[in-house]
Amino acid sequence: MFKLLKTRAKAPELMDDLAQGGAELREALRHLRRLNRLFAASGRTLYGVVRLWEHAGRPKRLTVLDIGAGSGDVNAALLRWAEAHDVTIGITLVDRTEEACAEARAFYAGEPRIHVMRSDLFDLEEAVADIVTASQFVHHFEDEELPDVARAMLRASKVGIVIQDIHRHWLAWTAVWLAARLVSGNRYVVNDGPLSVAKGFRASDWERLRVRMGENGFAYSWRPLFRYVVTVPKTARPTPDYGPRSGSSSSGTGPDGKEALA
Repeated sequence: MFKLLKTRAKAPELMDDLAQGGAELREALRHLRRLNRLFAASGRTLYGVVRLWEHAGRPKRLTVLDIGAGSGDVNAALLRWAEAHDVTIGITLVDRTEEACAEARAFYAGEPRIHVMRSDLFDLEEAVADIVTASQFVHHFEDEELPDVARAMLRASKVGIVIQDIHRHWLAWTAVWLAARLVSGNRYVVNDGPLSVAKGFRASDWERLRVRMGENGFAYSWRPLFRYVVTVPKTARPTPDYGPRSGSSSSGTGPDGKEALA
């Protein structure tokens, strides 16, 4: 297991096969909401959005677009935060499968602040929302695709982007392997849950992406329960970069022993 997790897994997840789906996929999305609650996924997305909101001067109106949203359940925390801070918020949930869109509509039935749209990341128009988020979405892409994914998100945003994804670690893999079998017998969940961890990230992966993108404001930090949060403000301008920055502030060291930039 330790050797398998040294580098990102490349095997496709069952959810990546658009030829499959139907009732079994919708059931999987409902079961994934249980896992998201168990591992407090919503708090990581909220953490990143609040950072960019503060960077933008704490506006009283905010639009968020969540790409690859699935049920979009992690955004419920954003709705509660907006109410507590008197922020008028509108959230668009985007996914390329009709099953995910149907689950999102059902989950947020009667919630006027939520809009659901079926689309693909690379089909989004420019500056369609203040903040574009991706929760456990970018691990579906290969390393060489990640810069294009992040740039497409930046293009669609006005303020910046938030990426929240899994820390590739044996403890996280073990926890998800066990939890997936406890909360679900669905083959999507049982197969894709541990595989998602194996396709996840370590600090060195984010550092390579930061260098390749050349975005001056690119920052990543490790958060509890084995998550990384990446924020990239749109206002930052790219500068030549030939390696890790000296004198960067740090929010601590993750369990893989790598420094996490704040």
